[in-house]
Parts: sequence; C-alpha cells; structure tokens
Amino acid sequence: MSEYVTHFREGEAVYYLTKEGRDLVGATKIRKKTSTARHYIMRNSIYIAYGNPSSWKNEVKLEVPNQIKIISDALFIRDGRYHLVEVDNIQKMNANRAKITKYRKLLEYGVFEKPPVFVWMTTTEYRRKQLTKLCEGLDAKIFIVSNFH
Repeated sequence: MSEYVTHFREGEAVYYLTKEGRDLVGATKIRKKTSTARHYIMRNSIYIAYGNPSSWKNEVKLEVPNQIKIISDALFIRDGRYHLVEVDNIQKMNANRAKITKYRKLLEYGVFEKPPVFVWMTTTEYRRKQLTKLCEGLDAKIFIVSNFH
C-alpha cells in the first residue's frame, strides 16, 4: 500500500494518496502535507463534536461593506443562531484580539438577527483563559484541543 498511500503525523496520522494512488483510483485532486493540517484537524474536531451540522460552511466571509470584513474559520446554524467557529492554533493573541474586536463591531452594526455563539478551539489552558477574558460579554464556548482526544 505504501506505493499508493503516504502519511504524516500531526497529533494523529494524516493519510493521502501518492501520484500512483491517484492514478489507480482516478483522483484528480492533489493532496500533500500542508502547514495548515493541524488547523483543519482542530476545526474538524468541532464539526464532529457538534454532530456534523448540515449548515456547516468553512471559511465564511462576514462583512459590512466599506467598514468591516472578517473571515470566520467556519459557520453553522443551530437553534436559529449562527455559531461562528474560530481555531486558535499558532496565531498571536493580538490577531485573536483584533478578530474579536471586528466581531463586536459586526454585532454593533446589527449584522446578526440574534447574537451568535462563538465557538473557539485553542491549544492550552492559558490561551483558553486569555480568550475567555477577550470574549467577556459574548456567548462564547472555548475548548482546548486536548478535550477532544
């Protein structure tokens, strides 16, 4: 099988087809090791934990034209409310702070009919506490990746 499938470890084994494997099954999309694999794994853990929502969309742009633009890692609807998913893997806390500020501005502009639930996945308890403080006043669920394994 190693002629057709290869893998790398990113907390868990991630498998993908080699050129020979793609040729064998007629796959045209090339998948390779990527630096964003951990980010995708963390995001997918949330997707699975929330029961594979049918409304789930990755990389959703939210904006108020000429005012604010933000790309949520994922978005889904549950109980009539948007759930905005953010993965904090390796980014600086300043980037998270800026993103939360933009979300607060979207709320001020009335972009959402009902206030959304913010679902965060981060890497450590320390970072979870920092995000909790930044999200004060928001309906936020902040998880640590180790809670999912």
